[in-house]
Amino acid sequence: MEVEIGIGKSGRRAYGFDDLAIVPSRRTRDPEDVDISWELDAFRFELPLVASAMDGVVSPRTAIEVGRLGGLACLNLEGLWTRYDDTEAIFEEIAALPAD
Repeated sequence: MEVEIGIGKSGRRAYGFDDLAIVPSRRTRDPEDVDISWELDAFRFELPLVASAMDGVVSPRTAIEVGRLGGLACLNLEGLWTRYDDTEAIFEEIAALPAD
């Protein structure tokens, strides 16, 4: 479905979490019959999870673990994890700052 976004321009309709609802059905599925894997170009992922490229969300350890479990984790290469040798100390310093 295309949506007009300007004079002579159109775009595809996108949906967010607030636009969708998952409702249980009366029929049940055998877990062996369900495939939750997905593909991105030539890469196949077994877990439908994409972790955000934010320092507060994905650390190198988290990225490795999510990848090991079959998902995709993006590491922010311009964030704190790649700028400093002792990143844990930097995060502790940030956490100790006052809220204002």
